[in-house]
Amino acid sequence: GTSVTLSGSGAVSYTWDNGVTDGVSFSPTVGTTTYTVTGTDANNCTNTDQVDVIVNALPTVDGGVDQTVCVGTSITLSGSGALNYTWDNGVIDGVSFTPSLGTTTYTVTGTDANNCVNTDQVDVTVQSGAPIDAGLDVSICLGGSTTITATGGVSYTWDNGLGAGATFVVSPATTTTYTVNGTDANSCTGTDAITVTVNALPTVDAGSDQTLCNDGTLVTLSGSGAVSYAWNNGIANGVNFNPILGLTTFEVTGTDVNNCSNTDQVDVIV
Repeated sequence: GTSVTLSGSGAVSYTWDNGVTDGVSFSPTVGTTTYTVTGTDANNCTNTDQVDVIVNALPTVDGGVDQTVCVGTSITLSGSGALNYTWDNGVIDGVSFTPSLGTTTYTVTGTDANNCVNTDQVDVTVQSGAPIDAGLDVSICLGGSTTITATGGVSYTWDNGLGAGATFVVSPATTTTYTVNGTDANSCTGTDAITVTVNALPTVDAGSDQTLCNDGTLVTLSGSGAVSYAWNNGIANGVNFNPILGLTTFEVTGTDVNNCSNTDQVDVIV
């Protein structure tokens, strides 16, 4: 990459081979090249001379692989591929130091025996902790269950008697917060929590038992204590119907705003 200028002396005019112009700089290729100049004097007599230009390749400098570590961890950056190395950001080659939080790019400049230099870079990411995630808070109905799963690490330990593992099925009787401690591949630790809210079941009421004569009297069954109701035996909530002779038990399933449901029954005797 260095430019050189070849200039003949001892004559009046000069002609170089290899496309070189006397006194004009150019960038020679890697390796050794012999350049021949032909000089002509005032008597039109000529003679030649040669000069070797040796172009050394740049060293292949390597700063090492990118690293991710936990905050407070000491690291050592060492260059290779040259003879001596100079780092930026106050780093000394082969001497440990504690990098700051975040991602920093460190550049090393290596110089070889020919005094040729080259550079390389290495990124060092310092984490404040492992990005442990317990997931979004969830709601369940009393008696129900849900699956909780931790992510962001390679090993996890939960409280509330769950123990080690990433995924658990839980069925708390009351609203419970589960906390997980995790460790990632860089040995960084982190924690997160998820709250499982337990909603009570609605107190569904199908109404009082009814007794009537077989005279065509219509009956209307209406649930209460929830938001929506579904009856068995083809009955629609709040819609009258003609019951059949004998004893029939009707069951209603009521669902509240939390999507929790409960049932009740009513006997109709015709």
